Amino acid sequence: MSRWIVLISPLEGVSTMNCDTKIVREVDGTEEEAREALLTAANTYSDSILKIRRREVFRVSERSYFIRIQNRMSKYAYMVQLAELVSDSDRPDGAAGTPADAVPTDGTPA
Repeated sequence: MSRWIVLISPLEGVSTMNCDTKIVREVDGTEEEAREALLTAANTYSDSILKIRRREVFRVSERSYFIRIQNRMSKYAYMVQLAELVSDSDRPDGAAGTPADAVPTDGTPA
């Protein structure tokens, strides 16, 4: 079983104080379950935007979506991405996903 996180990165319409990427969901499960969590986040994330009039969700890849939200006065844009844990220094073997996905930590190219 793999570990996944769903990330939201604001791109437009958000003040500089709120422009940090956020982890909105963590999933321990299959890739299918993680993709479902990703799509749910893309379809429901609002970042406290009131009275959403329109939400457009664009698939960029199997693991990322671009969302555009419009309320009465403003437009907002976000990138929603799915990331898989491939290495974890807290695990005795250092691995998290499948060994083929592991990222080398010694500086050698993958």
